[in-house]
Amino acid sequence: MKINQDSSSKIYLVGSGIASLASAVYLIRDAGIRGENISILEQDATAGGALDGKGDPEHGFIARGGRMHERHFVCYWDLLSGIPSATDPAKSVTEESFEFSKRFTSRSQSRLIKEAKILDVSSYGLRLQDKFDIIRLTVTPEKLLGNKAIQDWFSHKFFETNFWKIWESMFAFQKWSSLAEMRRYFLRFMHLFPQLHELGGIYRTVYNQYDSVIVPLQNWLKERGVKFNFGTQVTDIDFNISDSAKTATAIHCTEKGIQKIILLSEEDYVFITNGSIAESTDTGSMTQPAIQKTKGTSGAWTLWECITSKDPAFGHPGVFSNQIDRQKWVSFTVTLHDPTFLRHLSATYGYIPGVSGLMTITDSNWLLSIVVAAQPHFANQPANVDIFWGYGLYQDRIGNFVQKRMQDCNGEEILTELFSHLEITGKMKPVLDAGKVNCRPTIMPFIDSEFMPRTQGDRPDVIPAGATNFAFLGEFSEVSNDCVFTVEYSVRTAQTAVYTHFETGKHILPVYIGGHKVRSLINAVIAMSR
Repeated sequence: MKINQDSSSKIYLVGSGIASLASAVYLIRDAGIRGENISILEQDATAGGALDGKGDPEHGFIARGGRMHERHFVCYWDLLSGIPSATDPAKSVTEESFEFSKRFTSRSQSRLIKEAKILDVSSYGLRLQDKFDIIRLTVTPEKLLGNKAIQDWFSHKFFETNFWKIWESMFAFQKWSSLAEMRRYFLRFMHLFPQLHELGGIYRTVYNQYDSVIVPLQNWLKERGVKFNFGTQVTDIDFNISDSAKTATAIHCTEKGIQKIILLSEEDYVFITNGSIAESTDTGSMTQPAIQKTKGTSGAWTLWECITSKDPAFGHPGVFSNQIDRQKWVSFTVTLHDPTFLRHLSATYGYIPGVSGLMTITDSNWLLSIVVAAQPHFANQPANVDIFWGYGLYQDRIGNFVQKRMQDCNGEEILTELFSHLEITGKMKPVLDAGKVNCRPTIMPFIDSEFMPRTQGDRPDVIPAGATNFAFLGEFSEVSNDCVFTVEYSVRTAQTAVYTHFETGKHILPVYIGGHKVRSLINAVIAMSR
C-alpha cells in the first residue's frame, strides 16, 4: 500500500533504538510519509536503545557497550549517508565515520595478553580437526543445526585456541551460544579472518554511538516533525487475526503513569521492537555494584510475551529471555583524571587509543577485555580527561584477585582486579587514593540473549505472513543470513519493514557474505593454517 504526503495515516514505532529511528528515516525519505505522522513511543527518557553514552567528568561517563562496524554494513551506511553529522553538518555521518576510520585504522599489537605479557597470535593455533569442523559448519545448512550449541560441534581443544579467545571476546560468543549464529558469523565475516588477530577492518565512529549516530538521527527526525513520546511504555497490542490476515487494531500504553489506548485505523501502522539486549540494565559506582534486575522490569520483553500469546507466528521470547545467567555480562566505563594508566598501556603494550582496540586478558577468570577509543570519546569530554571501556564475559566466576563474582563488585573492586592482572597495582594506588579515577559498572541481564540456541520460528519474521499493518524490528526478528548483535541487522529490519509495506521503488540491499567470495575463502583458509 502506498501512502502519500497528504495522507492522514499515522505510523507508530514502539521503542527508539536504531531500528525504529532507521524506520522513521526510511518512511520519510523513501516512502514519502510526513514526519508529523510518525510517533516514536519510548519508555525511557532518551532515545538510542543499546547505542548509548552519557555522563560528565565529575560523576563519570557511561557507555554500556559499543558496536563495532565494518565497511560492508550496507544498510547502515546507506541510512547514515543522508544524515548530517552533529559536529560537522557539511558531512554525513557515513562520510565522517569513514574519514575517521582512515585516520584511526585498526591494528592491534596486543590483542591477547597473559601474565601481563603480550601473547603471540600470529598463529590461531587451530588443529586440522578444528579447521575441518569450521569448514564443515559453513557448508551445513542452518536448518539442519536445530538449536545446537557451539560446544555440541567443536571438541574441547578448539576452546583452548587463540582463535577461540579472539572470537569469543570480540563477538561475545560463549560455548553454550547458538551454533546457527556462529555459522552465520563465520560466513558473514569470513573476509575478516586474516585480520582478526589485529582487529583489522573494524570501523568506528568519532564519538560513542549515542553522540555520533543517535543524536544526528534524532536531530534529523525532529527537524521533520517526528514526535518523540518519552516516558511512554507500550504494554500490549490488540490484533484482529483471521486465516487470511493479521491486523493490529489498538496500542495499549502507559504515558507518564496514565493508561491510554491508541486506536488504529485501517490506514495506520505499528512497527514493534520486540525484546531488547539493553533492557533492565543497572549501573553502579566506585562504592556500589550494579544490581541484577529481572525480566519483570523489562517493558520490551513483557510486551513481546503479551503479543505472542495471541499468535504463534509472533515468536517465542522465552527462548531468548528465560536464562539470564547465560546471557548477562558486566561492562564498566572508567573516567581518568590522570594519564598514568594510558601511559602504561602505551609503554608496555604499544597501545594506541583508537587504533589498538580490544585487549583481552586470557588468564582472567572473568575474561576481562578493555578498549581505549580515540579521545575524546564523548562530545562533552574535557581535554584533560580520558575514558576507557571494558567488560567481563564470565561475570559469575570468582575473580583471580578479588574473591567475588564480577557482578558483585563495585567499581573500585573491578579496577583492583584489572590493575592486578596488569601488574600495576602499586603504580595506580596514588591515582586511586587521589580520587582521579572513577569506574562505573553496568550489569546487562539480556545482552547476550540474541545468541541463545534457537530454531526457525523462535524469532518472528519482520512481516509475518498475513500482516497488513505491522512489523517486527530489531535483533529478535528474523532476517536470513545476516548477523544479530550488529547495527546492520537492526537497520536491515527497518529497511525490510518499510520497503515491503510501502511502495518506495527501492529494493532491500543484499547481505554481504564474505564466505561467498572466492578470494575471501582462500584468504580465510590461509589465515586458519598459519
